[in-house]
Amino acid sequence: MKPEEIVGQLLKEKNFTLACAESCTGGLLTSRLTDIAGSSDYIKGSVVSYSNEVKMSVVGVKEETLKNFGAVSSQTALEMSAGVRKVLKTSIGTGITGIAGPGGGSPEKPVGLVYISVSGEKGDKVQKFNFSGSRTEIKNRSVDAALKMMIEYLA
Repeated sequence: MKPEEIVGQLLKEKNFTLACAESCTGGLLTSRLTDIAGSSDYIKGSVVSYSNEVKMSVVGVKEETLKNFGAVSSQTALEMSAGVRKVLKTSIGTGITGIAGPGGGSPEKPVGLVYISVSGEKGDKVQKFNFSGSRTEIKNRSVDAALKMMIEYLA
């Protein structure tokens, strides 16, 4: 069974709904989740919050968080998952922010740096990843990691 199918099965078993806030993955997580027939039972929506403006105005990331920690940070990822959960009124929220490359990296925040968070009734969880590869590979690895985190969170 594919990870996205396992996530869907766990969400259905628990009668939970999910919302995603995606930055560097550009909606790829939501695309994979909605490739599963019947996913409308548990996916309420998604926000591709690529810009800081959308992170703040739609998802609810605080301006101070972006100024103090940057768009690619554990703090921003947590505010994305909690914010999208609140805005779309779901049981679970997931946030992904990172640098997919090939440009945009720095010594402090290199290409491949990704933060993924899951928020729900069990609290908030965030993980930092350093992926290698092309832009597409980093996006795919980020989605795989997010699905694995959701499975662990829901299990």
